Amino acid sequence: MLQNAYKTLGLVITDGVGFRNFVFSDFLSEAVQEFEKIIIYSGLPAEVYNENLPDIVEIRELPIFVETFDTWFWRKFKEVAHLQLHKKFFGINDNLEANKSTGSSNRGRATRFIYKLTRRFHSEKFILFLEKKQLKSLSQHQVTKRCLDFLREDHPNFLFFTHQRPPYVVPMVVAANELEIGTGSFIFSWDNLASKGRMAANFDHYLVWSDLMKNELLYFYPETAVQNVKVVGTPQFEPYILDRYKTIKEDFYYRFALDPVLKTICYSCGDISTSRNDELYIGTIAAAIEKGEILESVNLLVRTSPAEEIDRFENLKQRFPFISWNYPNWAVSRKDHPEIWSQRVPSEQDLKDLSAILQFSHIGINMCSTMSLDFMIFDKPVINPVFGNEENGLYNDQRFLNYDHYKKVVESGAVKIAKDKEELMFDINFYLSNPGSDTKERRELLNLEIGMPLEGTSRRIAKSLRKFLEE
Repeated sequence: MLQNAYKTLGLVITDGVGFRNFVFSDFLSEAVQEFEKIIIYSGLPAEVYNENLPDIVEIRELPIFVETFDTWFWRKFKEVAHLQLHKKFFGINDNLEANKSTGSSNRGRATRFIYKLTRRFHSEKFILFLEKKQLKSLSQHQVTKRCLDFLREDHPNFLFFTHQRPPYVVPMVVAANELEIGTGSFIFSWDNLASKGRMAANFDHYLVWSDLMKNELLYFYPETAVQNVKVVGTPQFEPYILDRYKTIKEDFYYRFALDPVLKTICYSCGDISTSRNDELYIGTIAAAIEKGEILESVNLLVRTSPAEEIDRFENLKQRFPFISWNYPNWAVSRKDHPEIWSQRVPSEQDLKDLSAILQFSHIGINMCSTMSLDFMIFDKPVINPVFGNEENGLYNDQRFLNYDHYKKVVESGAVKIAKDKEELMFDINFYLSNPGSDTKERRELLNLEIGMPLEGTSRRIAKSLRKFLEE
């Protein structure tokens, strides 16, 4: 174990969402109360960080990591085995089916071989064996060696990873393991355990949103010691209670060119990989406004996904010029990266915009995304349109209702599910007249999913990390 006189935290920020969660929240200001030094090992360019970081915070820009075939093979093998082991969960099985390959490339052929073998071999013991092979394949990689150089020079006492899934965090995990530096990870999203594949690597400690997520982690990763999992909430929503991101109502209406006399419906988009029917739902709502099928005049505000460009909505802009648009200001920090979406970095203004949208909109509509929780934090009614199924020729988004994480939302009664236009119109008109309906259900779902108050989230995280270090 590296020895030094300081209590130094290594903070591994892999992408723009991690940047938002741990730089734009109060995390750094709380962490400097617990550690004598903080080193951010950044998967983003160093220049995206504000010059006004606390004095004890340093930035180390990580080299770009591209998986070799060998490392990819063992990681893929591990992930598919994990999916096979837990395929009784609808979302996991859906991902298992979606990741099958018919390609003729080396990776396509290898994927088919992996699927064939993992039908028989997919025990937890076998998965851990595959992870050892994955980590060993990286021991001589140039990026791993560079990470070792960083850690030997910096002497961090603990490494905290803000995301547990990206494969490009693994060289840093390998380096930390070799130097016997403790590691911990934050479980990035509410669907990452019961609906997704294996983590990129195992960690010594975990921070989770809620008791629900803690139980999921212990189920899917049974080798994890219960005392090494701490419930802290999530910094994802903490900015909503911070004064520096607040906007007054008049500025909200002015910024988005909305009529201040009318109520506002906000449709928030996913990205096209999972939310392909967004254009249909936006067009359905806009046409209903034109035809008077929504029983009172309303503003329609659309927030697009930060993860993609806005080209697919051009026809809607031309057809319905009265729609107001919010294009999230997440600039691409660099394009020479194998996962360009990860290099999108949010602005402070975008957090202010989002917070204002959530606070001053009257109804939130989205296709089964985390934004349902965002709107509920402000006690706003939520509608999930899912018109597509296996029979009607539309992209089948009704299947997401059976994903384990979202099934709990549906069963809670905290949202309205609209499976066709008539149901969507009914739900919109109902919530315009009855905005307080389902408040109790929304509050109960938030308690289940987030588990802790938004106030003090960063403080809980920082103190938990310090305790991990001292154990």
